[in-house]
Amino acid sequence: MTPTRSLEETLRLRLDERRARGLYRQLKTLAAAPGPQAMVDGRELLTFSSNDYLGLATHPDVIAAQQAGAALGAGATASHLVNGHLHIHRQLQDAIAHVTGREAALVFSSGYMANVGTICALVGRGDNVISDKLNHASLIDGARLCGAASLRFGHSDLDGLQRQLGRAADSGGNTLVAVDGVYSMDGDCAPLAEMAALCRAYGAWLMVDEAHGFGVMGSAQLPSAGSIAAAGLAQGDAPVMMGTLGKAAGNAGAFIAGSKALIDYLVQFARPYIYTTGMPPAVAAGALAAIGVMQREPERRARLRRNIDHFRARAAALDLPLAESASAIQPLLLGCENAVMAVAAELQGRGFLVGAIRPPTVPAGTARLRITLSANHSEAQIDLLLGALAESLDKIRAVAP
Repeated sequence: MTPTRSLEETLRLRLDERRARGLYRQLKTLAAAPGPQAMVDGRELLTFSSNDYLGLATHPDVIAAQQAGAALGAGATASHLVNGHLHIHRQLQDAIAHVTGREAALVFSSGYMANVGTICALVGRGDNVISDKLNHASLIDGARLCGAASLRFGHSDLDGLQRQLGRAADSGGNTLVAVDGVYSMDGDCAPLAEMAALCRAYGAWLMVDEAHGFGVMGSAQLPSAGSIAAAGLAQGDAPVMMGTLGKAAGNAGAFIAGSKALIDYLVQFARPYIYTTGMPPAVAAGALAAIGVMQREPERRARLRRNIDHFRARAAALDLPLAESASAIQPLLLGCENAVMAVAAELQGRGFLVGAIRPPTVPAGTARLRITLSANHSEAQIDLLLGALAESLDKIRAVAP
């Protein structure tokens, strides 16, 4: 019998391999949520790495609501279907349905659980799930786990989507098309109107992950509903909408919004919902308050839009290699993992925290700095980052072999 390595030896070898490839990840410890300055490992940094796009994680009304919500209990004490569904959860779901223009909504403990649970509930063996190749990991894992035939198409490639829809139609069964509305690492938006038209033509169901769209974009009637509304689509066009409460809403958890029948169905069949303790009431209260702030303070979305435009205009003047993105996610593509880590370290030394994104989070050869903007950033802070970024890139390039 061939001898096997011990667990510890196996772990060390795999970790050493990751370090050698420049892909080793390390935790940074913040003293509190950034707003946008933060104490990171004991040092004050200006952060451009948070998904708190509207600055609601530190909004006094949201924090006060969470504190008051804790009086309802430190935890929900059981799953939603046992005795963990509180009145505050129902209020939150009603508010989500209202701001998204949907008939109903259902809260989950995380976006990952919402995506995996929903995909696995809607399709299985004999069905098809079609995914964009750059989908979030939770959509990818849902497609892998559900048992349906998994088909993929090139990023936002409508011809590729149509080909896969044709294959799915030939094979029979139901077909779910799952895409990000705003892509978390590239910051670009899916061509949802065209995708919805193709889904209608082939009888497929469109599911859109609004993790990075909810709260920050929408239509005149539904200003914070996300990229679906921004594309002019209604519930019938994109019947399955997922959104998170841990990004623009500044809290935690997620939701699925759609028809009353969809929500009732997920209560019956979405295993991560059925078998997980309910969202803590304090979190639900904070998220509910955040949605209220979104509606009362539209200037936050306007300020974020100005910051995005200012950042891109100044970056273009500095000839920085930005990807095309009109969202709060601004990727600066460098390609090389070591270069990304070197620039990120140089920026941190200058007082800035920016995300360094490498494979497997993004495809090989597309390592980038993931710069995220907030309504709470000032133009002066953005200018400071851009100046430090240009100088850091010049310094790294000067010593590169």
